Amino acid sequence: MRTSAVVIAIVVAILALFFFVPVLRDQPWTPLRIAGVIIAVIGFGLVVTARVQLGDSFSVTPQAKALVTHGLYSKIRNPMFIFVDVTLFGLILAVNFPWLLLLLALWTFAQARQAGKESKVLYDKFGQTYLDYRKQTWF
Repeated sequence: MRTSAVVIAIVVAILALFFFVPVLRDQPWTPLRIAGVIIAVIGFGLVVTARVQLGDSFSVTPQAKALVTHGLYSKIRNPMFIFVDVTLFGLILAVNFPWLLLLLALWTFAQARQAGKESKVLYDKFGQTYLDYRKQTWF
């Protein structure tokens, strides 16, 4: 239930940006801005899906509670990282602040480092099972 409250808070905050912050509210709805919103909504939906599929294995720090291999995790080892980036990219397009792409690049680099740490923790706990899973998935 706590996850639902966080999701609702994030959606409300994003809507507030578009409807109450003058610099964003007064921008024209160009095709690029509309595409950005669509990309952000799809990305966010996939973030929520990945989070739900991760279940009790979710943690902020690298931990090996269980090896999740179903749903999005059957194709992508780190779908939350990927789709958070997709969501942020869409938002950057929607707000038309291209300089934020630099911050997104730094964020993506940090996530790649985090994924490496998680990979080591998972390998230490699950060994060959994790290596086999890695062969079947991307990032």
